[in-house]
Amino acid sequence: MDLRQMEVVIAVAEEGGFTAAAQRLHVVQSAVSSTVRALERELGTTLFDRTTHRVSLTPAGEAFVPAARAALRAADQARAAVDVVQGHLRGRITVGTMQGVWADLHRPLAALRAEHPGVVVRLRQAAVVDIRQALREGTVDLAVVALDRQQQRGLVTRLLSREEMVLVSAPGRAFPVTDGKVALADAARLPLVDFTPGWAIRLAVDKAFRAASVDREPTFEVNDIVAASELVRNDLGVCVMPVSIADRFPDLTTHRFDRHAPNWKVMVVRPRGEAPPAVAALLRHMT
Repeated sequence: MDLRQMEVVIAVAEEGGFTAAAQRLHVVQSAVSSTVRALERELGTTLFDRTTHRVSLTPAGEAFVPAARAALRAADQARAAVDVVQGHLRGRITVGTMQGVWADLHRPLAALRAEHPGVVVRLRQAAVVDIRQALREGTVDLAVVALDRQQQRGLVTRLLSREEMVLVSAPGRAFPVTDGKVALADAARLPLVDFTPGWAIRLAVDKAFRAASVDREPTFEVNDIVAASELVRNDLGVCVMPVSIADRFPDLTTHRFDRHAPNWKVMVVRPRGEAPPAVAALLRHMT
């Protein structure tokens, strides 16, 4: 068994098929199939259930893939350790992120690129629940996300920023305000543009409305911040979002909440244990 075989099996598992895995690895499909078959013969069991429509992991495959990922990570760390001794750093790291936090990433990424041009960074944008799972599986090395206390369990976290969320509306939309602030109960009576379940903003907003014992029903659900802003701009609804994101749309009007404002805490997160050299280098630039 060698690292290349492990890489091929992981690619098939993650891509959901041999053709897609071959495209990812830049090889022909027959090479992927023969590599998997050779490894299955060596292990004495099948790793994939193959049908005409789909490829899925067998129980043996489910057990093999996490161990293979760990082996590849260990090999990468061994190479990186040698690179550090030789005075240069190479390698590849995957950084998870979600929409709205790019401002927390572009400066440290630029600094890492200037310091270690041999390090390749892959950005993976997804919902916060998917990023957390990827951290646990080892397919993401670190992430810049907003997690609640329960989601932080088993991970190393460092707070980057904290802010309250605001209600964003089209200019001129009328609704009750007191001293320039709006109540969650009044916001719930308005047409609401919400983000899809699993998004960090949605999780924080849901938590705030529950804490205030206020029920609400979204009028629109979107998975894109720009789409949310367009709906608000055309006065189809209002949207709750962090101030730092609302500031990107200066033509819209923001309103603070009088009480129970949703909180937005962005943090850098990684699995427990010693950070690989390339990850540690990026962390040094995150403040």
